[in-house]
Amino acid sequence: MKWNEVYGKKEQPTIDEIEKFVNNKLWEKIDSFLQQSFKVRPKIEYSGCSWQPGWNVKYKRSGKSLCTLYPMTGYFIALVNIEETDLDEAEALVSSCSEYVQNVFASTKVGIGRKSMMFDIKDEATLKAVIGLIELRASALGFMK
Repeated sequence: MKWNEVYGKKEQPTIDEIEKFVNNKLWEKIDSFLQQSFKVRPKIEYSGCSWQPGWNVKYKRSGKSLCTLYPMTGYFIALVNIEETDLDEAEALVSSCSEYVQNVFASTKVGIGRKSMMFDIKDEATLKAVIGLIELRASALGFMK
């Protein structure tokens, strides 16, 4: 069953329910990394976005978003925005990553001055690449690690 069918707009899940649904140790790793490294707390929000409707988890501070995580069965999707001014550095970072990560980066168009990339987090290598992109974003936003 799809996530947005399990928890409808009027039934906000808890973090524990999200973790149980995702059922993947990588979720716990990224959550711990984000909270410890950047002192951000997960915020559960509902989105009617046609790309990925339903409840998601945002990590932001002072109104600035580091990333958004979308629960899926057995994995999750991470949305990371990279500003146009940081694309050269991001490209250098992903050049040594998996073909999947490179393809997502290459196929995502720049819009409104940034790339909004969505990665399926199913393995450690993809998680590591996404964490690198999040660190780049955090640096650009002035977040201290």
